[in-house]
Amino acid sequence: MAAGAGCVVDTRRALECRNGEAAAHLKFVSVFIIFFTSVIGVSLPVVLARYLQGKPSYDKATLIIKCFAAGVILSTSLVHVLPDAFDALSDCQVASKHPWRDFPFAGLVTLIGALLALLVDITASAHVEHGHGHGHNNNDNKESKNYVLVGTQEEIEGIKKGNYELGKLETGHGERTNRETDQEELIKLKQKLVSQVLEIGIIFHSVIIGVTMGMSQNQCTIRPLVAALAFHQIFEGMGLGGCIAQAGFNFGTVAYMCFMFSVTTPMGIVLGMIVFSVTGYDDSNPNALIMEGLLGALSSGILIYMGLVDLIAVDFFHNKLMSSRSWLKKASFIALALGSTSMSILALWA
Repeated sequence: MAAGAGCVVDTRRALECRNGEAAAHLKFVSVFIIFFTSVIGVSLPVVLARYLQGKPSYDKATLIIKCFAAGVILSTSLVHVLPDAFDALSDCQVASKHPWRDFPFAGLVTLIGALLALLVDITASAHVEHGHGHGHNNNDNKESKNYVLVGTQEEIEGIKKGNYELGKLETGHGERTNRETDQEELIKLKQKLVSQVLEIGIIFHSVIIGVTMGMSQNQCTIRPLVAALAFHQIFEGMGLGGCIAQAGFNFGTVAYMCFMFSVTTPMGIVLGMIVFSVTGYDDSNPNALIMEGLLGALSSGILIYMGLVDLIAVDFFHNKLMSSRSWLKKASFIALALGSTSMSILALWA
């Protein structure tokens, strides 16, 4: 009975603010505001990284930007996306029905999202490393096809890598140089992979926000949401832009990824308006709430995995630059905390 009474109160409040014409006007304005704030947010770290490129502080600056980005991504997933998914699936219109009342589906789908992100990460990393190693094996075969190599395994590997001088074979300098180059290339490829998977998770989240707002007819909800989402897109864009900047994509790919992030939420708003005009579903419809909850939980799982495993763990435990400088580790942690705090504060409004 308490849950039912809560639904009646919520419905009455929503009806008082329900104005389709005023809501449509606010949504049209929000499309342009959110687009421009998204462009600013995602472009800022990229432009900053381009400006610093070639300077001594470039690596340190991009690392701190990425740590700030990791904080934003982690806060987005845990403070914004996941609670919204739980709220959508625990709404009285959904939670009073079978099977939604019998099992915590939001947590289950979040787990599935994290495992899917892990599967994609493992598969893509194995593919990248296999392809990279395969290319070197082809070169090795070309070098060695006219003669037979005799010696220890270390000497053979040294010869294959071009270390023909006796001094280089004794010191292993050439072998170490090639190994370090290979590791740097693999790290760059992994960073590109992380940025692409991260953008997929963020796009899921952005579409959900946009469609939900586009379907809403509640002007009391939309009005403060426009301003909150503008800041939300700035910080989330900075999170994605920091990862894109460090990955070292070419200009065309960077522009494409920034554009896709910038247009996703506005396109979601337009799509939500179309869905409402065709079906009459708004953001309080049980089917809309179920879809919002499931997609939100899935994107939350992806973002949690990416934030903890591919961003925070990689930099704080496997980055040689950070481990060699204690002040940089402290600065990176402060940047991580600032990113998390700034995004968490926005949860007061959106």
